Amino acid sequence: MTRPRAALTCCVLALVAVGCGIRPTGVTDGGAAPSGISKGMRIYFASDSGLRGVARPGTQIHDLLSAYKLLLAGPTPEERADGLTNLLANAEPMNVTSHQGNVIIDAPRYSADPQNQSTGQLVCTFARAEVLLHGTRPDKVQVTIVGEKGMRAGPYQCQQFLAR
Repeated sequence: MTRPRAALTCCVLALVAVGCGIRPTGVTDGGAAPSGISKGMRIYFASDSGLRGVARPGTQIHDLLSAYKLLLAGPTPEERADGLTNLLANAEPMNVTSHQGNVIIDAPRYSADPQNQSTGQLVCTFARAEVLLHGTRPDKVQVTIVGEKGMRAGPYQCQQFLAR
């Protein structure tokens, strides 16, 4: 009696599994795989919706000032058409140094304002360059701006300007 009952139980379970309403489907494309944090240089520009980073794939930087030159070059025509602008287009020359994730921007004619997207452009662009050049973890980079009359602003982290 045990064998027929086991066989009957297996048949009932098989019928339930087959008739559960799930129909076979074809292969579906899930889209591109997530890419995570970008690996190359990013430059940050202002927009109506806040600061936005754009990739510069294949661009190699050799020092912090080369990142500044990329920033001063401004957005591409496509990026401008997408609403991005460079608030630092006419910025004065500056000196930038770093030590163990602490980036110091010496910009005697710049008035740093934490509410200003131009400050965010500097902070985020130099923070990204610091990560690439020295391998500093992004959450450990601190950027200080020494501006007009030796006034110090910061230290800032890029996420302070992106979380608006």
